Amino acid sequence: MGYRRRDTRPRLALWMLVAFGDAILLLVSVGMPALIALLSVVIVAGFGVAAWRLTHRAALAREEAAVPVLSRRRA
Repeated sequence: MGYRRRDTRPRLALWMLVAFGDAILLLVSVGMPALIALLSVVIVAGFGVAAWRLTHRAALAREEAAVPVLSRRRA
């Protein structure tokens, strides 16, 4: 009865923020303006998150459709 449902949603980890900061610093050190470097890293990360969500949305829909069929009891 004391079972709590675990929160398994993905989160932006601290190491991801550090990696984004490193990418921005690397682009700035090469000679790219800071604002353009920041925008480019944010845009690439946004496209990555969007692609990840689109690929996992179909998988979650298939799992949710299969769960009621599997959880029904036979009489």
